[in-house]
Amino acid sequence: MPSLKIANQDTISAIATAPGTAAIGIVRVSGSDAFALAEKMFRRADPKPLESHRIYVGEIVNPETGVAVDRALLLVFKAPNSYTGEDCVEFSCHGGSAVLRQALELTWRFGARPAEPGEFTLRAFLNGKLDLAQAEAVADLIHARAEAQGRAALELHKGALSQQARHLSDSALSLLASVEAVIDFSEEIGDLNTEALQSQIQELIEETETLLKRAKAGRLLREGVRLAIIGQPNVGKSSLLNALLQEERAIVTEVPGTTRDVIEESFQAGGVPFIVQDTAGLRNSEDTVERIGIERTRQAIENADALLFVFSAHAGWTEADQALWETLPDKPALLVANKIDLLDTPVSSQPTAILVSALTGTGLEDVRHALLSLLDLHDLNSENLPVTHARHANALREAADHLRHALHTIDQALPPDFLSIDLRSAWLAYGQITGETVEEDLIHRIFRDFCIGK
Repeated sequence: MPSLKIANQDTISAIATAPGTAAIGIVRVSGSDAFALAEKMFRRADPKPLESHRIYVGEIVNPETGVAVDRALLLVFKAPNSYTGEDCVEFSCHGGSAVLRQALELTWRFGARPAEPGEFTLRAFLNGKLDLAQAEAVADLIHARAEAQGRAALELHKGALSQQARHLSDSALSLLASVEAVIDFSEEIGDLNTEALQSQIQELIEETETLLKRAKAGRLLREGVRLAIIGQPNVGKSSLLNALLQEERAIVTEVPGTTRDVIEESFQAGGVPFIVQDTAGLRNSEDTVERIGIERTRQAIENADALLFVFSAHAGWTEADQALWETLPDKPALLVANKIDLLDTPVSSQPTAILVSALTGTGLEDVRHALLSLLDLHDLNSENLPVTHARHANALREAADHLRHALHTIDQALPPDFLSIDLRSAWLAYGQITGETVEEDLIHRIFRDFCIGK
């Protein structure tokens, strides 16, 4: 556990619900003065001391004036059985901004200070209620926009990755201990069994690389897939966008070159968020505005995670389509033959394409399934959810690199001291995931991106 300290053991408070008018709003308080503060500003019929895990009905009152601010509920959690591991209270008020602000200011008047972003969860981490990966999952759950994102965040919060990281860390530590035992007691226990050690290190590398295989898919799941719809003018790109969104977002006409700018919207496939961009058709044009749109299309292609290449099934796969296809960067791409409703027999001269009619909706579900398969985001469940944080993936890569260096150290017949350095470095890398070996400044950077009140 890092040697961070909770600043002066302050009691902190914040509004824990989203800004704006709502039926319910919550003011959260955590720290050693939380109960005393609640007794001062909450008037209730029951005069007995506050008990943990109880809900009390009463009024939030300014004791200096005797004026009630709101009728509310008081939720009480005694340390260590609370979210932060400290004494906590929550005032469940009516959700008007004026009411919440008055209640919050009363907590400040009676000993609390404003909480910093993420400070409640930081205290939960420091008090051993969550490890660092689980704490990061709290922010993921708050910001999840799609079902699969929420599932991945919940599994991370439940400790799915933490459990695997601790297993890897313990394995590395066990190997390190065996090497250091030889260094310190070689006369008593003899030399290293390098053959067995190599086998164990290789097994650890393979376990680590198994987790890393789907790190790219994890990034796409967490951040959303940037998908660019591209193709020649008048092949139905905007119609396809509207069909995927199930709303008339882009202007559709029979005139080639209608789309002059990049239109960005979002949709979901299999619970995975896609940020889709409808782009101007790629062709040589003398129209100044269309040329600007085409340049923006090229930028969208460059920034995309995947491409949806659309051509006309009615016209077939043309030389112009082939020429454009050959200019595309090396990125995952899906071919879609649109306008099959114009064909008597729905076939395509490009056999790898998915046959679609944006007009009738035929083939749209096939497009969604194919996109998920293309990006290894299909059939997500608790057993195969990917590593979603770049920080976690980087720690795993670093650990694997140190382990590979350890194998090189053995091959070079270097002294055990060098091997000890490699294995210690791998162990430290694994510990960054759960926060057991992470540096203090990184912890602060992680929590400052949280919202206030969480």
